[in-house]
Amino acid sequence: MFADHEERTFTKWRRKESVVALDVRREMGAMEPTMPFSGDVMIHTDDLTLGYGDRLILRDVTFSVYTGEIVAVLGGSGCGKSTLLKALIGLLPPLRGSVWIGGRCITGPQGDMALEAVRRHIGVLFQYGALLGSLSIADNVAMPLEEFTDLPRRLIEDIVHFKLETVGLADYAHFMPSELSGGMRKRAALARAMALDPQILFCDEPSAGLDPITAAELDELLMECNRALGITMVVITHELASIETIATRCIMLDKSAQGVIAVGTPEKLKNESTDPRVRAFFHRQPAMLRAAELGGSVPS
Repeated sequence: MFADHEERTFTKWRRKESVVALDVRREMGAMEPTMPFSGDVMIHTDDLTLGYGDRLILRDVTFSVYTGEIVAVLGGSGCGKSTLLKALIGLLPPLRGSVWIGGRCITGPQGDMALEAVRRHIGVLFQYGALLGSLSIADNVAMPLEEFTDLPRRLIEDIVHFKLETVGLADYAHFMPSELSGGMRKRAALARAMALDPQILFCDEPSAGLDPITAAELDELLMECNRALGITMVVITHELASIETIATRCIMLDKSAQGVIAVGTPEKLKNESTDPRVRAFFHRQPAMLRAAELGGSVPS
């Protein structure tokens, strides 16, 4: 069920890409989008407020992500992590505030044009992979190359082989998604997200549904992409092992606060934060939070 929903979300994201691209090329005369990224700030939100209808999820969220960082967006269930991701990739218009990618505002009056300019430099790894079940693994990985480039088929095939080799799936190119394990599907989805050598990679719960060993292997792949290619990453997660392994910095959301309650390195938040919500999360001790709510202290 979740995989089907993600496939529809991915299709919606692709459809928006195609429609926006067509409108922009009509407007600009089929120009190729220029590389938009420069400077230290890769992603910035300013007073971002998000919700669905009358239901407010996040309010006045402001933060920056810098070039080459792996930033973990974390928090308990229902705190707005996935809602924030939708806004960052252009799937959810904000109620108020703005999102900036590579120095371009993707939520302003010219937001569609700005989104088209940055979209091919962004990769998204969805929680359940969002691979299209009717296509082979190789064809899934080839999709961004076919849509965004005019490369000859042979070169696309070579790139697809290289990407699949990078994630250890070169021998599974002609398999269908249904024939792969959950971890293999996640790696195939990573290969697709990396097909265009993006400068930014968004990951939605990459460890979800994976056993500890497979999750650790995926963490290693993400870190290698960051080290070798300098890719800036935003990872939506609540997995402590992944957070402490891959994150250079964390942004913690809280459902009751409807926003950001802490920013810092995993070590700093775990060892130095005095906020009971942060301490309860990092130390896996809900008693800390209950005691704070009752005005007491946690027994030693």
